[in-house]
Amino acid sequence: MHYRVVFLLFICVAWADSSPAADAVLPQGNAPPAIVSGHFPDRVHEFVWRNWNAVKPARLAKILGASVEQVTALAVSMGLPPEATVPPEQLQRGYITLIRRNWHLLPYEQLLELVEMTPAQLAFALREDDFLYIKLGSLKPKCEPLQYHPPDEAARQRAAEIRGVVAENFGDELKQPAEPRFDFVRQLSSPLPLHPPIEAETDPPVSLRFVYSYLAVYGDPLANPKLDPYPDGFLQRLSAVGVNGVWLHTVLRDLAPGGTAFPEFGVDHEKRLANLRTLVQRAKKYGIGIYLYMNEPRAMPNAFFENRPEMAGVREDDFTAMCTSQPGVRKWMADALAHVFREVPDLAGIYAISASENLSNCATHGKWHTCAHCKARTDTDIIAEVAAVLEEGVHRSSPSANVILSDWGWRGHGDSREIIARLPQSVWLMSVSEWSLPIERGGVKTKVGEYAISAVGPGPRALPHWAAAKQAGLKTAAEIQFNNTCELASLPYLPVMELIAEHCHNLASTKLDGMLIGWTMGGHPSPNFELAQRLNRVSTPDVADVLDELAEHRFGPEGALHARRAWKLLSDAYREYPFQTSVVYASPVQLGPANALYPVKTNYAATMWGIPYDDLESWRGPYPPEVFASQFEKVAEGWLPGIAALQLAVEKAPAGRHDEVQAELRYAKAAAIIFQSVANQARFVMARDQLAVASNALSPQEQQRLRDEIKRIVQSEIDLARRLFTLTREDSRIGFEPSCQYFYLPLDLVEKVINCRWLLSHMRGIE
Repeated sequence: MHYRVVFLLFICVAWADSSPAADAVLPQGNAPPAIVSGHFPDRVHEFVWRNWNAVKPARLAKILGASVEQVTALAVSMGLPPEATVPPEQLQRGYITLIRRNWHLLPYEQLLELVEMTPAQLAFALREDDFLYIKLGSLKPKCEPLQYHPPDEAARQRAAEIRGVVAENFGDELKQPAEPRFDFVRQLSSPLPLHPPIEAETDPPVSLRFVYSYLAVYGDPLANPKLDPYPDGFLQRLSAVGVNGVWLHTVLRDLAPGGTAFPEFGVDHEKRLANLRTLVQRAKKYGIGIYLYMNEPRAMPNAFFENRPEMAGVREDDFTAMCTSQPGVRKWMADALAHVFREVPDLAGIYAISASENLSNCATHGKWHTCAHCKARTDTDIIAEVAAVLEEGVHRSSPSANVILSDWGWRGHGDSREIIARLPQSVWLMSVSEWSLPIERGGVKTKVGEYAISAVGPGPRALPHWAAAKQAGLKTAAEIQFNNTCELASLPYLPVMELIAEHCHNLASTKLDGMLIGWTMGGHPSPNFELAQRLNRVSTPDVADVLDELAEHRFGPEGALHARRAWKLLSDAYREYPFQTSVVYASPVQLGPANALYPVKTNYAATMWGIPYDDLESWRGPYPPEVFASQFEKVAEGWLPGIAALQLAVEKAPAGRHDEVQAELRYAKAAAIIFQSVANQARFVMARDQLAVASNALSPQEQQRLRDEIKRIVQSEIDLARRLFTLTREDSRIGFEPSCQYFYLPLDLVEKVINCRWLLSHMRGIE
């Protein structure tokens, strides 16, 4: 995933072949002591809780050296149901969720057993699954092996207390049926229910709109056809809301043989190409083209260059770039692409980022001066060279395929018109629409440096880049998100239609040829996509009329007015979001109340889109702590009247639309809970740290004020977790994002209540 400047450095994992026989070395980092949650009796109880309904009890028992009966007894003693309901897809579609929730519990040896991977397979996942190791903090906490021992009296007593908290706060709800996790795969794979179709597009102004799959497993989607990233029913649903292109993450060395120069490349490439060929033909039936996402040439482990020293470029830790100044590297890239497009002739094209977080060419991270071959060159030379190789390879076999080049990362995200002037005329230039847009939130001035729905583009980087591309004879495209962004990616879409419509309207005059409208988190078929489709029917639509049409289409004539009011209120409130890269990456906005509260500072740094811990300094970016918290409170409070209006719209909607409009209301409610929880957690950390650091200097009255504040926040978090628990059980999409999988599961929200109740009884003065 192309994350932004603050997390640009890729901490590499020692490379290993993906075969089980590979001698993989798993990364450790500085291996600090793992966090032990004080609200559980011990780490074994914590392990059982965290994995109940996620891993079969028999496997938990095997890892602990216990019997199934002993493990089940531990679960029941804490109030969990005796029967664990484990989704059959968990290991294949949710292994990242398992890795993340056990990162502080298991050493690698037991973690491998839990996720049923070899060291080589786990090393591959940590490296290639969208920067998973970075999302985990670029370190592995030091964990002692877990071993079952019969609980002592203190552990039994604490387990009974937990059981009492669960019974008091959740009653029998844990035992009631819930929508299984990953059930959305079944739902979205089924044929589209019949609804009155909206008018088909005829020669629309924006000819290409492509997205990523909400159903894909990111790392190697062509390796296992059983994990189909684009089932027919899903393709049908995307086509119905105006999508005519989809993309897949690929690694070029896995798609084509390396010839005599690189004989280790191309393992199982025939299988992947066969699966790709089948997918391309299926997608064609729905008017959808398949695009391959490219970061090439991918850097290789340093040992790869022992017999090829002339091909070594920029080095970063354990990896070295394949230097494109060398003819052999360029030849392999072009030949490999030509092979892929010859073998799969109906491929729509490629979508390439040449300066992403993945180290690829020597200019990727601006360090080309450290390469012996490139030090006398410019970044323009190198990036233009890569573009030329990509274009030649694709068009050698498929002259009509689209080669779409993103300017992400060029010149450190600065003015790249010099590079654009050097691109082949047959490529497309794509730029993030809202990039560099100046904004002010809570009196803090900053600029947009990521996808942002709360800030409406286009911005001052994209506009001159598109103009330069048009002048050079290139087609142009925008990278833009319509469903969600890293602002809140753990919900499939946000009903902020006014913001989406405003952005589409602003882009109309730029005369773009295409749009990428969904990065990994944005590919769910949605009313947001339908809105964009309706706005794209003509070059200058009346935005208000289109919004009215969509509202009546979804909510009927009686509910439409309420829906329009709701969309306006939600959109206006969302404009207060305290946007900045640190906020969207490091803060607990993806987890909301599923993130724990810690009685003392953990000293763990928040990770990129992974584990927020209690690191308020990283969460807040340029915003003072008070402003950070108050801005999230403004968003949450502003959403409440919008939710009330949406509730009225849902009540008046036609019966045939009930399920889909109820989902829209559910996501709005979940978002408001999450925004309020982020504010709560910030205020908790502020009060906790102030009380701990300055208690001797504070008056008794001020100390009590802080304790009262902590108590209020903890009680609020209990309420928020309880409410989000119910919503999450109703909808398997809540908490999910394709590249991170589930950020949280329903039992994590039950645990948050346990965590908070424990804090109320163990933090001095807040009982």
